[in-house]
Amino acid sequence: MSFRDLHRIGDPFILANAWDAGSAKMLAALGAPAIATSSAAHAFTLGRPDGGHVTRDEALAHAEDLVAAVSVPVSGDFENGFGHDPDVLAETVRLSAEVGLAGISIEDAAFPGDEAYAFDTAVERIRAAAAAARALPTDFVLVARADGVMNGHYDIEEALRRIEAFDEAGADCLYVPLPKTMDDLKRVIAITKKPVNVLVAGPYAQHSRELYAAMGAARLSLGSALARVTHKAIHDAGIAMFKSGDFTALQNAMPGGAVDKLLT
Repeated sequence: MSFRDLHRIGDPFILANAWDAGSAKMLAALGAPAIATSSAAHAFTLGRPDGGHVTRDEALAHAEDLVAAVSVPVSGDFENGFGHDPDVLAETVRLSAEVGLAGISIEDAAFPGDEAYAFDTAVERIRAAAAAARALPTDFVLVARADGVMNGHYDIEEALRRIEAFDEAGADCLYVPLPKTMDDLKRVIAITKKPVNVLVAGPYAQHSRELYAAMGAARLSLGSALARVTHKAIHDAGIAMFKSGDFTALQNAMPGGAVDKLLT
């Protein structure tokens, strides 16, 4: 099934965000129908914080590694597209397709800060990216994100205005990360006939796939949440070891042979 065909409204697939070739291979072996990069999780592997600290060349090389590691489609979590100018976004789309990505997501946050682009600028950026995607020789799924609610720069009304405009500008899938309420999420899903991505992180991780399906979601992504689960394991085991000399957390380790099986 193609990456685009996985996006079925009311029957959401889990887009598993990986952070290296090993995690991508494990997730695919466990049943993930598609893999995505995570800008935050990738930054963590480089010893950097989230938010505009990875270059486009680094992100593309990382994405290419994941594409080579698995046989399922891979999508790129590419922040603001690595530049402010619409032409830069168009080039990012073309380069993404060249390394084998099935799609990318683009935020309306003006990195290296998280302030939102002005409305007209945000729409023009998505229009340029969509035009570049449609000109590709291969199918490519462009996701347009309205991040201002999550980042605290605008309210749900503005988010709805933006994704409606992104829809008209040619985005294939719409995405408002972490609306403040489930009712707000319902409004996001209802405002478009196109697929909507839901970030299953924070309070949204307490709900089931079945609930999101009933709401009409088409895609459930993990962001950096799964990577941060592993970081919590490192943190908790490290505190126990270095503060108390307690190694019992290591008893919960997955057997090496089981890991090997998933990787092969």
